[in-house]
Amino acid sequence: MLARFSALAPAVLAAVVALPANAPAHAHETAVSVPLPLAAAVAALPVADEAREGYDRSLFPHWVDADRNGCNTRSEVLLEEAVVAPEVGDRCRISGGEWSSYYDGETVTEARALDIDHMVPLAEAWDSGASQWTTARRRDYANDLGEPVALVAVTARQNRSKADQDPAEWMPASAEAHCRYVTEWTTVKTRWGLSVDTAEREALLGFAQSCPDAVVETEPAA
Repeated sequence: MLARFSALAPAVLAAVVALPANAPAHAHETAVSVPLPLAAAVAALPVADEAREGYDRSLFPHWVDADRNGCNTRSEVLLEEAVVAPEVGDRCRISGGEWSSYYDGETVTEARALDIDHMVPLAEAWDSGASQWTTARRRDYANDLGEPVALVAVTARQNRSKADQDPAEWMPASAEAHCRYVTEWTTVKTRWGLSVDTAEREALLGFAQSCPDAVVETEPAA
């Protein structure tokens, strides 16, 4: 896979449009979406040191009801990812249903037992370029329903174990989930034009070697 990519690299990377680490994500709006092997997509991400100064979770407003249908982002994700549809009552109150938490392979039958994980945590996004965004753009990031892998319903235990750690520091409990996880992590970083630090990049490239069929394909965030 990597050998094949090397022959295509100039054209593909030109389409991806590598940006400086401190460039705002909206600079990616003119990029052409091209499916990339996971290792190539990781290699195309800008590399920069992380900076946590000034971070506060409130700078990423969530959960919102963007379409004003009565269900906020958390509820929308729960409804989308349910493997057995729940009942939806007044004010989008969810009862019943069934979910599969792919981080640990657990089956969950109560919505309140699930957390909605930001694939790339809010603090990690801040460290990787979101500190330069407007609050409105950070709100859009925190409630991104346009990219199916950006938000994921998982057991609270796994989400809280992960906290704000990147794949160099934390991976899902289920080894079977690792290829999917690093692909989705790279997808979100690509979509939003976020950078990676050196340790994170090396970890992602290492995992990519075990995921030869993994492909990253996403639309740049508007």
